[in-house]
Amino acid sequence: MSDNLPIHTVLPHLLQALSESGTAVLIAPPGAGKTTAVAPALLAEPWCTGQIILLSPRRVAARAAAERMAEILCEKAGETVGYLTRLDSRTSAKTRILVMTEAILVNWLVDDAELSGVSAVLFDEAHERHLDSDLGLALALESRAVLRDDLRICVMSATIDGERFASIVGPDTPIIESEGKAHPLRIEWLGARAEKQIEDQMASAIMTAWKQEDGDILAFLPGVREIERVRERLEARLPNVPILPLHGQVEPAAQRIAIKRDKNGNRRIVLATAIAETSLTLDGVTVVVDCGLSRRAEFDRAAGTTHLVTHRASQAAAAQRAGRAARQGPGVAYRLWEQGGHAGRRKFDPPEMETSDLAPLALSLARWGTHDPASLTWLDAPPAASLGSARRRLEQLGALGSDGQITSLGSQIAALPVDPAMAAALLFGARAGQAEEAARLALLSQERGLGGRGEDLLQRLQRWSGDRSGRADASRKLAERWARQAEKLIGSAASDQVSPAVFLAQAMPDNVARRRDASGENWISAGGRGYFLDPASPLARSEWLVVADAQGQAKGARITAAAALEPTEVEEHLGHLIERRTSLKWNERGARLEARLERRMGAITLSSGPDPSPDPASFEAALRELARDRIGDLVPAALLARGQFAEIGSLEIGALRASAEIWLDPLLAKRRDLDIPRSKIVEAVLGQLEWSDRQRLDQAAPREFTSPAGTTHKIDYASEGAPSVELRVQALFGLDQHPLIGTTPLLFQLTSPAGRPIQATRDLPGFWRGTWRDVAKDMKGRYPKHRWPDQPWTEKPSLKTKNAFSRGSS
Repeated sequence: MSDNLPIHTVLPHLLQALSESGTAVLIAPPGAGKTTAVAPALLAEPWCTGQIILLSPRRVAARAAAERMAEILCEKAGETVGYLTRLDSRTSAKTRILVMTEAILVNWLVDDAELSGVSAVLFDEAHERHLDSDLGLALALESRAVLRDDLRICVMSATIDGERFASIVGPDTPIIESEGKAHPLRIEWLGARAEKQIEDQMASAIMTAWKQEDGDILAFLPGVREIERVRERLEARLPNVPILPLHGQVEPAAQRIAIKRDKNGNRRIVLATAIAETSLTLDGVTVVVDCGLSRRAEFDRAAGTTHLVTHRASQAAAAQRAGRAARQGPGVAYRLWEQGGHAGRRKFDPPEMETSDLAPLALSLARWGTHDPASLTWLDAPPAASLGSARRRLEQLGALGSDGQITSLGSQIAALPVDPAMAAALLFGARAGQAEEAARLALLSQERGLGGRGEDLLQRLQRWSGDRSGRADASRKLAERWARQAEKLIGSAASDQVSPAVFLAQAMPDNVARRRDASGENWISAGGRGYFLDPASPLARSEWLVVADAQGQAKGARITAAAALEPTEVEEHLGHLIERRTSLKWNERGARLEARLERRMGAITLSSGPDPSPDPASFEAALRELARDRIGDLVPAALLARGQFAEIGSLEIGALRASAEIWLDPLLAKRRDLDIPRSKIVEAVLGQLEWSDRQRLDQAAPREFTSPAGTTHKIDYASEGAPSVELRVQALFGLDQHPLIGTTPLLFQLTSPAGRPIQATRDLPGFWRGTWRDVAKDMKGRYPKHRWPDQPWTEKPSLKTKNAFSRGSS
């Protein structure tokens, strides 16, 4: 093995730390050699009599690391060094170093808490903070503390907070730092152009780098779709250049080609997702072109599905990507964003603990026997809301009991190497004698790209069955293994023949959706979630779907993977989810409460009709609740305004709602509507007031004003300028002192004999002696039969015409 890697300088210190304290935190920059050098160095240690587990965040990296270590030992993978991933494995009885993905370690730990036969666990690239990495570390630390004090644990990364990791690994855990290979790295800031598609910008940037630089190019793109589009553009411009994709859907053989130099020495371009950010060294790469975007899976608790969200890559991710160019010598990184905006990017990506579906974690904790996550050691504890949601979904699935204990079904679900919902679908299929179909559908829903693209899972399942590629064959073999596992778990099976979509629906009942329009564009799920579907999709003609994946949030998400259900399948196999119940709804047009007898599957209404005999108690309770919500509409605004002006608290809406049992409930007896006469409401409201409040209301906010002419007018306390009254100006003749309501001058809205507005005033004496002369002059011409005296305050009030007034006076 080569000993010129920087990591070899600190290996003696690391070996001493693991020998003496049993734990260590290793910080080593990219290129230092930690991934391939640490595990082999442990083999000769006296305490290392069992296997060494090296955790890798991704399948591609796990396989590449194992193959590289085996190559250094002049062996093939599967001998001293092996690997274990979901779709691929190479191990034997000779295997001492086993590279595995993080989820597999979690399953190993919950199946065997002592990790029998394992001497050390190395958590590589711990800074990525995957959910299974955080959970695996928490479980391994508890295993070491309670069962295996001889188990060595080492946390390794290039960019972690060593002190923070050391504090949870153990109080005496040494932090060992290694230098990296200090190859020069140049950064070129290309900036971004919002008006151009990212694929066009990346193709242009790669062409620039191809012309100006030497060496292979590694380009980072957010996903497979963008990789294929950039590949098309580059192949047209560089027809003889190897342009190689590198992502999780690429077959292992093609992944190996992308990682190695071209055997003929040709320059090449590798188009990769974030899969190439860490752990991997791509031989010959000296140039990185980074689009600055990252796509990661995030769980939507409202929808119950995990979807991909595109974000700006963090500063840490950008540093990791740029570092790929300087692993073997001087390099250059082209970035499609402005240097001035770099500091505005978040420093690190959030840990998956904050964004992922915690149902697998909750089930693993239940298997581990931990009901309180706080009893374990975490870098970031599971968020209470997300964990509570996960537990509720597991209870609905039957995997957890109401006491949080794992059920027999939960144990069966946990025994399968897939997420809980898919494991349940697989078990449902096995009970129906269709384990293999269910296993294939479960795998298809989790492995992007199998069976091609498109929303229709059953169509993709059919295409996958005819696919003879290496990846398709390996996936089918994996599905067969899952099917055999499920069959062993359930024992005897029936011989039903139903669509595998039924098994998916039974496992994800909230995601069963029904079409809402003729085009098939709008859907509603049993869980109350709204979905959208491309009307051109073949699924748009279906009446029912079970949604396996959707992208987007807010009020509706776009369906990206679903399977069609026949109405007969819904009735026959999902009938236990359908309930009959009376629904009480307010009919705005009829202004009444109506009882509807409905057949429902959650938020989906299957049928609805009038309920002729609803439960009287429920009906009355619903009407009372509705009436309480509408008190502001039921009680006349004039009365509420009087109460507010008089500052009577018991006439506020909140107080009236609190006292509704006294004054409102008796008015609702035997009613189905809220069309209660206003007079009765006023009588009931005033009747529940204390005597002192009733007196204060009448005194502080009198209902009417009596004019000098003897006419009565309601006082308006609700409008702007209140309190106010509207009346003809002649009714106020003879009045030379302005009336007050309490201490507030009453606003007079003065009108002509025809009821048209003349003027408004809070100062009647000032009006008489001021603008009245102009008003009277104008009014004499319009209403010559009425009185318009020069000094109205000295006149006798009357609404009569001049002649009638004169006759009465004489």
